Amino acid sequence: MVLADGFEPESLHPLLGYGTEGASKIFDGLVAHDAQRTLQPVLAAKLPERAPDALTWTVPLRAGVTFHDGSTFDADDVVATYRALLDPAYASSIRSDFTTIARVEKIDAQTVRFTTTRPDAAFLHRLTLGIVPAESVATPAPAADSPFGTAPVGTGPYRLGEWRKGRSMRLVANDGYFGGAPAVKEITVVFAVDDNTRAQRLSSGEFDGTVLPPALAATFQGSEYTVLDHPSADYRTITLPTAHPVTGDPAVRLALNFAVDRQGMIDALFAGKGAPASTPIPEVLTEYAEPAAQFRFDRAEAERILDAAGWLRGPDGTRARGGVPARFTLMYAATDSIRRDFAQAFTSDARAVGVDVALEGLGWEAIEPRMGADALVLGGGSPFDPDIVSYPLLHSSYAGDGFNNPASYVNPAVDAALDKAREAVDPAARVAAVKEWQRAYAAAPGFVFLAFLDHSYLVRDRWDGYQQAVDPHSHGTTWGPWWNVEDWTPRP
Repeated sequence: MVLADGFEPESLHPLLGYGTEGASKIFDGLVAHDAQRTLQPVLAAKLPERAPDALTWTVPLRAGVTFHDGSTFDADDVVATYRALLDPAYASSIRSDFTTIARVEKIDAQTVRFTTTRPDAAFLHRLTLGIVPAESVATPAPAADSPFGTAPVGTGPYRLGEWRKGRSMRLVANDGYFGGAPAVKEITVVFAVDDNTRAQRLSSGEFDGTVLPPALAATFQGSEYTVLDHPSADYRTITLPTAHPVTGDPAVRLALNFAVDRQGMIDALFAGKGAPASTPIPEVLTEYAEPAAQFRFDRAEAERILDAAGWLRGPDGTRARGGVPARFTLMYAATDSIRRDFAQAFTSDARAVGVDVALEGLGWEAIEPRMGADALVLGGGSPFDPDIVSYPLLHSSYAGDGFNNPASYVNPAVDAALDKAREAVDPAARVAAVKEWQRAYAAAPGFVFLAFLDHSYLVRDRWDGYQQAVDPHSHGTTWGPWWNVEDWTPRP
C-alpha cells in the first residue's frame, strides 16, 4: 500500500507526541479507542479498574507480548515510559497533558498501578500513550536528543523499515504481532506537502490513498478512488492574545464571535463538509452539547457591541478607541491551504464590522515565538472526552504553555467549572459541569471557534476492513481510513 500525506512527523518518539491518541501503527498503548470511540484494552489485559477513592487505578497487563526487537513486554516498560514522561529531565513535549498522574508503580511483572493527584474523569483516555522499552529511556536525557525518535522499537502491528526524511517512510508488518500478523505487509507513506501536488500524483495512479481538502477530494468522484468523508472533532479557531491591546479587549472578542459566518465559510470553502464550532466540544460528544454556548451569525450585534465599547469607525471604516486602531495580525501556516482559507474568510468578516486584520503566512518556527502577541489559526480537537483538549486549551494554569493555551486566556469561572468537570465521579454531575464551563466561556470568549472539519480521503478500492471512525485532530496516517489498517485484507 502506498499512501501520500501532507505531514511528516519530526520524531517517532511517543514522549514527543507521536501517536498520543493511539493508532500509531508502531506502538501500542495500554488501551485504544474503537470505531465507536469506546475504550478497549490493548497492552492491558482488561480495562483498568478505579479504586473507590477515585485516585488509584490498577492495570493488569497482557502476557506474551514482545517488542519488535524480540524483548519481552512487562510492567517495567510501562513504569519506565510513564516515569520518563513525568520526569522533566526527558523534556517530553506532552508532559503537561499528564499532570494528574502522581506516580506509577510496578505491583508485579504483569500489573501496574497509577495514582493521581486528584480524581480525573478522563484518566483512561490518557492511557493510549505508546509504551516504549524500558532500556530506551534508561538514561535521563531530553527525548529530542534520543536516537529512538528515528529508530523506534514498539509492540505495534508495524515496525519502521526505512525513513527517508523529507521523502517517505516505509512500515513493515510485524508478523509476530499479538493481535495477528497484518495482511497488508508493507505501507509506504510519501510526504507531499502541497495539496494540488498530491492530487495530481493521485490522478496518475501513484498512490493508493491520501487526504485532501474536501472540495478537491470531491473532484475525484466517479474515479477509481472512493471518496471517504469522516466526521471529526478537528476544530479550527482564531486565538486572541490577551496581551494585545485589541484582541485583549473582551468586547472585541465577543463581537468577533458574532461577526463570523461559520456556516458560510463551510459551504463556500469546504463544500459543506463540516459543522460550525463555538466551543471545543464537537457534535459527536452529544451528551455534553450546550445550545446556550453557541454563537449565531449576527453582524448587527457585533457592531452594537463594538459601538458600546467605544470602538468607533473612522473615515476609512476601521474602528479605533483612544487613538488605538482596531487592528491586529493573524498568522497561519503558509503550507496549509485550509488554514489559509479560514484566515482569509475570517479577515473578510472582521473587516465588515470595522476590525482590520493583517494576514501573515509563516512557517511554524516563525509562528511559535509570536503566539503570545499575534493571533493564529489554530487546530485541535478530540472526539473521545471533553477534558482532553478543552482543559489545557482554556484553563489558566496552561496560559502560554506552547499550543495548549497560546493566547493566555484566563477566566476564573471557566477554570472552576473545568476543575469540577475533571474531578466529577458521577457522570451526570460531569455533564452539568461541562455545560457550565461552556456557558461561562460563551459569556466571555477568548477565541473565535470557526468549524469542525470533515476529513476527506481518497482510497483505491482494493481492500476489505475499512471502518469509519470519528477523527481527532491528528497528523499523518494514524487515524483516518487507516486507523485499523492492521485488520485490512486485500481483495482477491
